[in-house]
Amino acid sequence: MNTRLVLAVAGWLLAAALATGAGVAVLGLLGRPLAGTAGRPMSAEEIRVALARDTPAAPSSGPASAAVPARSPGAVPARSPGQATPGAGPVTGRKLISTGAGSVIARCDGGLARLQSWTPGQGYEVHDVDPGPDDHARVRFESDEGRVEIEVRCAGDVPVPRITRHD
Repeated sequence: MNTRLVLAVAGWLLAAALATGAGVAVLGLLGRPLAGTAGRPMSAEEIRVALARDTPAAPSSGPASAAVPARSPGAVPARSPGQATPGAGPVTGRKLISTGAGSVIARCDGGLARLQSWTPGQGYEVHDVDPGPDDHARVRFESDEGRVEIEVRCAGDVPVPRITRHD
C-alpha cells in the first residue's frame, strides 16, 4: 500500500511539473500575458515617436511640450453633429505636454479644454483628474517626492498648459 501511495504522489508531481513547463513554454512563445496587455506606461519619447509615425510633422513649442497634429494613432475623437469628418482638415488643436511626472494629450474644441489621455511617469500615480470639456481641464500626478499638476486652458483652439510643481 505504501508503494501505491508513493507512486501516486510521484505521478501527481510529474504531471504538475509537465503542466507548469508546458504553460511556461506557451507563454514564452506568445511573448505576452494571456490575460491582456502588459499595461506599461509609455515614456514621453515613445509617445512622440508613436504620434510622429502616423501623422505629419508639427512645430515644437518648447522643451516641456510639443505641438501634436489633429490625429493620433488609434484615436477616434468624439464628434458632434456638424463637425468635420476625418480627412476634412483639423477639427481640434492638440498638444502633447510632457513632464517627468507624466504626459498629457490635451485638445481644444470650441474653446473648451479636454484631456484626451494622461500617462504617469515612472514612480508617479494619477490623482484627481478633471478631463473636461470645460474652461479648464487638469490632472495631478503624485509620488513620494511630490506632486505635479497640469492644468490646460484654451487660447482659441490651442491648448495652453500651466504646470505647477509641489515638492
